Amino acid sequence: MKTHTHESGIEQALEVLKNYGFKYTKKRELLLTYLAKTNRYLPAREVYDALSQIYPNVSYDTIYRNLHDFSEIGIVEKTDLNGEMKFRFHCQLHGIGEHHHHFICSVCGETKELSYCPMSIFEDQLQGCKIEGHRFEIYGRCESCQK
Repeated sequence: MKTHTHESGIEQALEVLKNYGFKYTKKRELLLTYLAKTNRYLPAREVYDALSQIYPNVSYDTIYRNLHDFSEIGIVEKTDLNGEMKFRFHCQLHGIGEHHHHFICSVCGETKELSYCPMSIFEDQLQGCKIEGHRFEIYGRCESCQK
């Protein structure tokens, strides 16, 4: 498995932002850095709480809009967990480039990569169809949240 530092993933993400016409700002870099370092699914409120410690005037709407925009261009992943949208730094920017899926803790948002893809089970049942994409996530409680 290829490994990246947080910094190289953030640099790649900032380059993607630039390519999509987003301006560089220190707040955006900090948002991406926070997501990269926590490396789990986070609610927008938690990201806002962390960033507002450094930038007291940043609004929740700005954080949420950036997280949503970043997910649209593929540098942030999002999932609906317990009726709330949660976000994490995209795995490929962490150096996890091969196809994989996630176990997601429904309490703390911690993720674990799963290397097995169950799609081969469905391909036989969908003869004549072309699968263009899929998403597979398993939800439960991590070791820490079971205690």
